[in-house]
Amino acid sequence: MSDVVIKFDHVTKMYKLFKNDKRRLLHTFIKKIKYKEKKAVNDVSFEVTRGESVALFGKNGAGKSTILKMITGVAFPTQGTILVNGRVSALLELTSGFDPEFTGRENIYLKGQLLGLKNSEIEELEDEIVEFAEILEYIDQPVRTYSSGMKARLGFSINVNIKPEILIVDEALSVGDEEFKNKCIRKVNEIINKENVTLLFVTHSTSMAKEFCKRGIVMENGKKTFDGPIDDAIAKYNKTLKK
Repeated sequence: MSDVVIKFDHVTKMYKLFKNDKRRLLHTFIKKIKYKEKKAVNDVSFEVTRGESVALFGKNGAGKSTILKMITGVAFPTQGTILVNGRVSALLELTSGFDPEFTGRENIYLKGQLLGLKNSEIEELEDEIVEFAEILEYIDQPVRTYSSGMKARLGFSINVNIKPEILIVDEALSVGDEEFKNKCIRKVNEIINKENVTLLFVTHSTSMAKEFCKRGIVMENGKKTFDGPIDDAIAKYNKTLKK
């Protein structure tokens, strides 16, 4: 059990869908206001062990993003239990948590603190983060002056260099130009192979998933429909695209 770093045990996440924001607000005070229920994740169970690399497949609306939100603590299950054992670094919204008035360097410390690091730990990683991001003298300029690509580079660099134990990637490897994208791919490969980091990789690119992962989970309409070897998972996922 100690090697299990992510565990979903019969997890369901239900959202209430209202016709408009007014009815959503009224429901806070008047429980009779009608709504529809949508199970974004429906009775899903799986385990991911330390050092494992798992691809999560599914069409838009299959439940992938909801699973990631629950792992990172942004959302919580309606039913079931979730175990997450380790420092999570999520390459999802790469620029979230930045203060636009802070410089890039100041945002390294801000985001590092949000991820649970002490200033002394961030200081040890600072040069490595700056060098990897490749934004040169802009590192000491306010983030509001950055292009979207520069912000994404800095966000990616922070998340992959903080020594995560669990790395979650959601189509984030398209950062910047082709050269920087390849650099990001090499970095992810390096940390999952050398540092025994657990990877949960959400992507529509089956070739990239195969490069990183040996196991795949397929989601359809909130349910887990397959969990097994990556080649079989890709075949199952491709069939869902034809439905």
